[in-house]
Amino acid sequence: MSRHETVVRLRHMLDAAHEAAELVRGRSRRELDSDRTLNLALVRLMEIVGEAAGRVPQEERERFPDILWPQIVGLRNRLIHGYDDIDLDILWEVVTQDLPPLIAKLENLVQ
Repeated sequence: MSRHETVVRLRHMLDAAHEAAELVRGRSRRELDSDRTLNLALVRLMEIVGEAAGRVPQEERERFPDILWPQIVGLRNRLIHGYDDIDLDILWEVVTQDLPPLIAKLENLVQ
């Protein structure tokens, strides 16, 4: 994979992360239970973040060790394969707590 393709994957991660962060801005955790559209959107966006991360070659991942690649890909796998047992508390925590630092790191990488 070329460096350009890696940047495209990082951009996909960043775009989906930005969109997820924007969706929860000004919202409460309770809304995730009551708003099915929000729930589905966040799950899908986090799947995209994880899928794009999984497509970044290992040698490129090693260049950016401060990104938690295995956890990001693992979340994607859990969302896809464990679709019937998604812990919305964990999803909320990931989107509200873990995404902002990831977004900052990705913004530095794609510039």
